[in-house]
Amino acid sequence: MKLFLPLFLLSFILFSCTEKQNNTPPNIILILTDDQGWGDLSYNGNTNINTPNIDKLAKTGVTFNRFYVCPVCSPTRAELLTGRYHVRGGVWSTSAGGERLDLDETTIAEVFSDAGYATAAYGKWHNGMQAPYHPNSRGFDDYYGFCSGHWGNYYNPMLEHNGEIVKGDGFIIDDFTQHGLDFIEKNKDKPFFLYLPFNTPHSPMQIPDKFWDKYKNKELELFNRDKQKEDIPFTKAALAMCENIDWNVGRITEKVAKLGLLENTIIIYLSDNGPNSVRWNGGMKGKKGSTDEGGVRSPMIMKWDGTLTKGKNVQQIASGIDLLPTLADLSGINLKLKKPLDGISLKPLLIEDADEWPERIIYNYWNKKTSLRNQKFRLDHQNKLFDMETDPGQFTDVASKFPGEYARLLSAKTKWKNEVASELVRNTNRPFPIGHPSLSYTQLPARDAIAHGNIVRSNRFPNSTFLQNWTSIKDKVTFNTEVLTTGEYEVELFYTCPKEAIGSVVELSFNQSKLAFQINEAFYAPLLKDDDIYPRQEGYVKEFKRTKVGTIHLEQGKGLLTLKATDIPGSNVMDFRLLQLRKIEL
Repeated sequence: MKLFLPLFLLSFILFSCTEKQNNTPPNIILILTDDQGWGDLSYNGNTNINTPNIDKLAKTGVTFNRFYVCPVCSPTRAELLTGRYHVRGGVWSTSAGGERLDLDETTIAEVFSDAGYATAAYGKWHNGMQAPYHPNSRGFDDYYGFCSGHWGNYYNPMLEHNGEIVKGDGFIIDDFTQHGLDFIEKNKDKPFFLYLPFNTPHSPMQIPDKFWDKYKNKELELFNRDKQKEDIPFTKAALAMCENIDWNVGRITEKVAKLGLLENTIIIYLSDNGPNSVRWNGGMKGKKGSTDEGGVRSPMIMKWDGTLTKGKNVQQIASGIDLLPTLADLSGINLKLKKPLDGISLKPLLIEDADEWPERIIYNYWNKKTSLRNQKFRLDHQNKLFDMETDPGQFTDVASKFPGEYARLLSAKTKWKNEVASELVRNTNRPFPIGHPSLSYTQLPARDAIAHGNIVRSNRFPNSTFLQNWTSIKDKVTFNTEVLTTGEYEVELFYTCPKEAIGSVVELSFNQSKLAFQINEAFYAPLLKDDDIYPRQEGYVKEFKRTKVGTIHLEQGKGLLTLKATDIPGSNVMDFRLLQLRKIEL
């Protein structure tokens, strides 16, 4: 009896501890890269690059051989967030408000937040800037990054933290990662959901010297199948940026290991679309923007030590829409959603062999082009049929060889376009909200403005632009807005103005409310051109003066928020970057 009781107690204690550990919800770390192709990793056979940390994830986790996302950024993000095709959520563009995810969609952050998780996102959001489209309004407790489609500078840039504009610290991906590491440390004793939507290797092509020095004189070994179309300097820049991503992935996995969280943390790694240039991508057809295989096939790794089989490779097709149901299933969350999911849980493929996995079709849509993929075939946007098992490069149309399959996929495409793609509403008149109670701050950037008169945008790609050539009292800047909460709003202006042009009087108005202020302080800033390692298509940016110009009373309702000059003593008014409004709590 003397021996039995201690052994019994010891067994009970060990059993209880094991049960507690097994019942602890797993942490989630979701890493999404921007414009990184399937082929931009050494584990997929690219000898031009070395990505040891991501390769280790693949070797110690589960990889999906045929995993599909969207051809461009904001649609993929919408599908990851909701488990539904982006057309259902109203995402029809990558800027000018068309990237906003409909407010009646439930996000993965809301799902995990409701389940008791701490949630955070650090990086490129790209599904709406102003609350309630803002990440803090969509389930994320903490957000640091930028909400636009691309950013114009990667070194100490202007960013935001929970709506308030702040200055970044160092190289942008290193900075986002550091915020992620701090979040992991802070929440190590409770379940957390961490979303890291990195914004590289999207242009501008900027990278710290320690990564670029390896590539600037490097001789490449692998090239795109259309080698004559490949821009080698751009390829080198992109690969250098991918190696920086790999280094940061290593920082994340090292932190998880150091804290002893590997067996209770699911780490997911993927990209948002195909490569942003013509470069080696396994011989596939298409790149970013294309609905062909090369434009939508993404690397996909999921690691969960002690639960998922190391080195397993899943051959069944899967998609970004599957992540929400899969992660909820793995975490023991019973989904109760208002809208049906398009994605399915991949848990059987991850945990079991799933030999009887059902046949399915994955749809890729962008810019009125629709492509379908089942396990064997791809039906492209021109209705050509390709046998992806024998012809992964999509060279030969086999519609006449497989008439039954061709007819079935063609019918499926027609049905999907009529029943799903038809849900997409290109609402160009949807106002930008001001004063949602979920966030104190509202940003109104030049990106979302309409310029009138002589005023022009600094570049045709609006996301990170400013407005210039404001020379007349007839010129104006307007925002199509809706004030959601009546009250007093503190106004901050971000601008530049040469010394010889100071003195302009500017009026900010909304319906019956007006605020007049004077530009009485000069601020000169040159365009930031020195850090690019490859010429950019997007416009250059610069530093802007930040100043509080007063308080305006705004009444609830829709209308144009208008900036216009009533007096211009010099040659121009200012270069305008953005307004930040802060609701004053009385």
